[in-house]
Amino acid sequence: MAYKAPAGKGYADVAAHFRERITAGELAPGDSIPSVAAIQAQFGVASKTVSRALGVLKGEGLVTSRGALGTVVAESPLVITGGDRLDRVHRNGLRYAPGESSSGHRVMRRAVHDPDVCSALELEPGDEAVIRIRVFRQDDRPTSIGVSVYPPHTVSAVPELADDVRMVKQFDQLYAERTGHQVERGQRTGHARQASDDELTAMEITAPPHSAVPVVVTAQTFHDDDRPLAYWEDVYAPGTRVPMG
Repeated sequence: MAYKAPAGKGYADVAAHFRERITAGELAPGDSIPSVAAIQAQFGVASKTVSRALGVLKGEGLVTSRGALGTVVAESPLVITGGDRLDRVHRNGLRYAPGESSSGHRVMRRAVHDPDVCSALELEPGDEAVIRIRVFRQDDRPTSIGVSVYPPHTVSAVPELADDVRMVKQFDQLYAERTGHQVERGQRTGHARQASDDELTAMEITAPPHSAVPVVVTAQTFHDDDRPLAYWEDVYAPGTRVPMG
């Protein structure tokens, strides 16, 4: 049973606060977590509650003990999904977390034949869509590939999606501003599959010919009240830690 302090805050609340700050890029690898006494004062909880919260974060690989430095953010924090990146931008305007960058940006118009994408976007096989791809990196190491697919009606409202340039605003903001329709997100799903040759190249993985390299993939569809607007997929490099929930 979760321990609850009289003030109503429990260890899960304290852990969630720092987990959100780490995944939002507000705390970078190597940054110090406040002392136990400071966290006690901030949340009005007992030292036992703080210790348990820090234990949860250590178990998740988000923080580590550094002797006299106390508890610090771990060098390999979680790699977040595309949807979580939207949340981060809306929360604090950060496109990238500390040490994070991206490369291999590509924008193209292609006929779509993938049955999952066609089903998600209500497209017929062979219909054209705009596809945007980039490789996310942490400390210059590839961690994931972000793929976003937009059907013609979304591109009609947000034509910048078809330009091979960085978007000034996120697509959901632009779409809502221009159409008056709120953009909602569907359930995020995940599965494992074999990486394609293109994905191995993008993630800088050298594998023997015909060998199977497993990757975790998460997918999410965006929609308004009338129809689907986008399909986002993230492909994670082997060994990458991904938050789920």
